[in-house]
Amino acid sequence: MAKTNPGRFFEDYSVGDVIRHAVPRTVSGGERALYHALYPARHALYSSDEFARGCGLPSSPLDDLAAFHVVFGKTVPDVSLNALANLGYAEGRWLTPVYPGDTLRSTSEVIGLKQNSNGKSGVVWVRTKGENQRGETVMEYVRWVMVRKRDPEAAAPETRMPDLKPALDAGDLVIPEGLDFTDYDFTLAGEPHRWGDYEVGEVIDHVDGVTVEEAEHMMATRLWQNTAKVHFDATLREDGNRLIYGGHVISMARTLSFNGLANAQMIVGLNAGAHANPCYSGDTIKAWSAVLDKAETPAPGVGALRLRLVATKGGEPFTLRGEDGKYLPHVLLDLDYWALIPL
Repeated sequence: MAKTNPGRFFEDYSVGDVIRHAVPRTVSGGERALYHALYPARHALYSSDEFARGCGLPSSPLDDLAAFHVVFGKTVPDVSLNALANLGYAEGRWLTPVYPGDTLRSTSEVIGLKQNSNGKSGVVWVRTKGENQRGETVMEYVRWVMVRKRDPEAAAPETRMPDLKPALDAGDLVIPEGLDFTDYDFTLAGEPHRWGDYEVGEVIDHVDGVTVEEAEHMMATRLWQNTAKVHFDATLREDGNRLIYGGHVISMARTLSFNGLANAQMIVGLNAGAHANPCYSGDTIKAWSAVLDKAETPAPGVGALRLRLVATKGGEPFTLRGEDGKYLPHVLLDLDYWALIPL
C-alpha cells in the first residue's frame, strides 16, 4: 500500500466535496519578522503594537497577507499540488484579525468543475475558509486552478461553474471590532494622505522596484508550507525555471504600494485577482495602483478604498491589456481589493 501522497488530479474532485486540510499552524512574531524581512512590509498597523492600540486594537495583528498565505498554504497539497496554473480569486473577506499565538487551519469546499477542451486538464473552483483555535473564521475566499488529469481518457465530470460576485459591496466588508482612526497619527504612519485625498480614477505610480531572487521566493514559499512542485522542482518545466509563487508577487506589490498608499492600512476584501503572466527569478517587480471606488464605513474615522494593484516586470507604465483584450506580457498581477484608510 502506497504511503506517499501524489496529490489530487482533476478527475478526483466532485462538486460538494469538503476537504479538511492538514496541518494547523500556530503563528508568532517569527512569521511577522520573516514576512517583513522578505518584502519588507512597512504599514504601521502591522509593525507596532502601540500604533495598533492607538487605532483601537488590542495589539498589532499579523499582516493580512501573511494570514492569507498561511491559510492558502494549507490548501496546496489537496487543491493545487498538480496544478498547471492558479487562475484567479473572488469573494475574499478578512473577517477576524489574526494575532500572534493564534492557530490557523483551513477547509475548502469544491464549488465548480469544468474540463478543458484538450481533455488533459480542467478547472477546479474551491471556497476556502481559514479558522482560528476558537472556531472563528478569520478569512474566506474563492479561487480557481487549472489541474492536470491523471488519465486523459477519464470521463469528464458534469460542468458546474459557480456564480460569483464581480466585486464585493462596501457593505460586505467586515471592520475589525474596535477599529478607530479618529486619533490616527499620520506622521508615524509615514504619509499625510487620507481617504478624502484620493479620487476615483486616480492612478498612482509606486516608483520603487525589487528584483526577485531564487532563494528568497523559495524561503517565502516554504514559510507558508506551500508544497506546489512548480515552485521548487526545476525539472518539472521544460525551460528549467521555477515559477515564483503568486502570493510572493502579491505581497511584494502590496509592499511597494506603501509609497503612495502608506495609510491604506488593512486589506479587508479581495474582489478579483489574476496572475497574468509567470514571474521568474531575476525579474524586477514594480507596481502601480488605480482607485476604483470609495466608501465610508460605520467605524469611527475609517473609510474604504477599492484599489486595483498591478505588478509588472518592465514594459510601458500603466498599461494592462493589448488590443486583443489579453494581458500584456509584462503584467504579472492584476489584483482588485478593498483597504481601510483614515477619513
